[in-house]
Amino acid sequence: MSGMNLLEAILGAQSGASAQQAGASLGLNQSQTQNAIAALLPAISSAFKRNTNNPEGFAQLIQALQGGNHDEYLRQPERMGRPESITDGNAILGHLFGSKDVSRAVAGHAAQKTGIGADILKKLLPMVATMAMGSLSQQTRQPSMKEQLANLAIQQMMGGGQQRQPQRQSGLGGLLGGLFGGGQQKQQRQVQQQHQQGLGLLGGMLDADGDGSVMDDVLNMAMKAATR
Repeated sequence: MSGMNLLEAILGAQSGASAQQAGASLGLNQSQTQNAIAALLPAISSAFKRNTNNPEGFAQLIQALQGGNHDEYLRQPERMGRPESITDGNAILGHLFGSKDVSRAVAGHAAQKTGIGADILKKLLPMVATMAMGSLSQQTRQPSMKEQLANLAIQQMMGGGQQRQPQRQSGLGGLLGGLFGGGQQKQQRQVQQQHQQGLGLLGGMLDADGDGSVMDDVLNMAMKAATR
């Protein structure tokens, strides 16, 4: 899966079985499903990038990816469309978007691109979110990447020295989080450098095969409207 973007990873997992199951649960054929996912995914990708723009957000994402069972949504296609998968997907969207209004805006934009009804795309969106998390989870659990992320965590732990404060987070998120608030410029530089290294490890997986720049504008407008 290395080097794949999110769309390629989702459509390539078990020949796209989870994607097809998700679409079929809403009455979409294979072509419609692929078009719908391709139209929705850039918003999720953009939101992931926003949420990992700082070391704390990145640490929280890695902790969620390595600590959960999100990859099951790609390994067990039959879970697509079930109430628990929709609930999980909506929780992911709530964290990424922060508002149902943003989800509606994303679905509306995708409807204009695909000709598929916005109501159907709104229902598909949480399933796409679970598949995106599943793809990222699979990537971060690959032996080579898991080892690199672990080494990065050790570097940050050693760099924190006695300045680390107790954190509620555990695992990689806790190790990264232990440096926040240290107050020393050297530590801050280390955190930022290691944050950039971590983002580099995820590489193209945080990209989606779509109009990311346009979707950034859609998200900006929707998020501003939601906070008024």
